[in-house]
Amino acid sequence: MKMLAAVALGGALGAVGRYLVMSAVALWFGLSFPWGTLIVNVVGSFAMGALVEISALVWSPSPELRALLAVGVLGAFTTFSTFSLDVAALIGRGAHAAAGAYIALSVVLSIAAFFAGLHLFRSLLG
Repeated sequence: MKMLAAVALGGALGAVGRYLVMSAVALWFGLSFPWGTLIVNVVGSFAMGALVEISALVWSPSPELRALLAVGVLGAFTTFSTFSLDVAALIGRGAHAAAGAYIALSVVLSIAAFFAGLHLFRSLLG
């Protein structure tokens, strides 16, 4: 229960952070390019990398704090940070082909699934 509360709290903080960053970026740069999404993905991935390395070298947070930060905050701020961590883990294990396949499959299948959902519900509801 403690772990779920940590993830829920972190998720709320990450979601609010994402909303605030994307709103500010939209005001600054407009909506003609998805700058907000790009920025939260890059910042979130940087933060995940920093968190992993700091945790490995100088800091040992409790499992609940790690879940609050990595799964909750960063997971809600951007799932791209988790994707980046998965790729780094595969590369770290020397599984370069699996990392490449994961990258390609994630991008292609996610975009294909988006359009599949879009077209399915457009045909059902439109």
